[in-house]
Amino acid sequence: MKTNALKGMKDILPAEQKLRDYVQGKILETYRASGFERISTPMLEDAENLDKSDGGDNLNLIFKVLKRGDKLEAALAANPVDEKNLSDMGLRYDLTLPLTRFFAANRNELQFPFKVIQTDRVFRAERPQKGRSREFVQCDIDILGDSSCNAEVELIDVTARALMNIGFNDFCININDRRILRAMLENMGFAADTLDSVCITFDKMDKIGAEGVEAELTEKQMPASAVKALVDFIKEASGAEISVDSVAAKCADASIADDLKYIISTVEKVAGGKYKIKYTPSLVRGQGYYTGVVFEIASPAFSGAVGGGGRYDNLIGKFIGQQVPAVGFSIGFERICGILLEQGYKIPGALEKCALLYDEQTEFQTVLEAAEKLRADYSVAILHKAKKMGPMFDMLEKQGYTKFAQFKDGEITIK
Repeated sequence: MKTNALKGMKDILPAEQKLRDYVQGKILETYRASGFERISTPMLEDAENLDKSDGGDNLNLIFKVLKRGDKLEAALAANPVDEKNLSDMGLRYDLTLPLTRFFAANRNELQFPFKVIQTDRVFRAERPQKGRSREFVQCDIDILGDSSCNAEVELIDVTARALMNIGFNDFCININDRRILRAMLENMGFAADTLDSVCITFDKMDKIGAEGVEAELTEKQMPASAVKALVDFIKEASGAEISVDSVAAKCADASIADDLKYIISTVEKVAGGKYKIKYTPSLVRGQGYYTGVVFEIASPAFSGAVGGGGRYDNLIGKFIGQQVPAVGFSIGFERICGILLEQGYKIPGALEKCALLYDEQTEFQTVLEAAEKLRADYSVAILHKAKKMGPMFDMLEKQGYTKFAQFKDGEITIK
């Protein structure tokens, strides 16, 4: 039997779990105080729903679940090499697709617009690396049923306050609007039906640079003049900060940028300098379901994003046949916790940990009564004395215990 957790997954020791519980608790506290309500959905989703969710590269990272019993035997007999025929469900790769299915099924029971919280595990079959695991927790808030830009502003405000409430202060919200990007690309000469492919390549710009983008688009046989125009724009953007107006000027209709300008202006006023919001014309986000504004949280403590989201107005319509506006923001819970652990973060207001040690001569009722009194000032664990106290003290100190209480002549002494 193997003792290690599966690759890309991990066991969590008590000290880290305590931090995770605190962080998730503060995030939930902020979300709920802002009028959002929590739901839960199953970890497994129908395979067809997952396949049609426009999840971008995530669709290649789904953990698929084999059919069971007679259905599996029939599928194997019919076509043993047809992967889709063998699987009828999969583990969710994010919380957005499950939310839209949930809304479609329960919309008559929900307040409209629906302001919702999800904090749960998701799964992606990708190559594990720092900040990327195969099992991880997402902390999402979404607003369904509000087409106004105020929904984006509210999500940014609530998410930023959640981060600041756990002591995470050094961050910037990068923001873009896919409609502006697509309009600019089309005006540069890219065909409308190739824009998704162009955006996928453009999204890699931070990793492969302008030369990499040019090479990949050339390999995709995109028009040379359009590729040159985009590469020139990338070089222009890297040399100085690009304004929304300057990009809008490259679109057929400059008014397409009005929503983004409103969001940036309003968030800057609300933030009051406590965090930054920055227009980032190269921001795309990998999921194909995004239809408008997209955003990410950047931190100098981590090379990648520590959160992100955007507007996805068409996804619910796949279930109910009519468009419902929707926008969401997800905190990168695992990355935030990782940063806080590396920084030696201490939970504010946490009680000192005290170990109450007893032996066979002490009645357990007396031990419990003593522990209850101590809990007015400490977090108390009741432990039977070990034969060798030295190793026991060493382990307890390693686990964060700073006080040790023992019975002596019927009284409690604390060191």
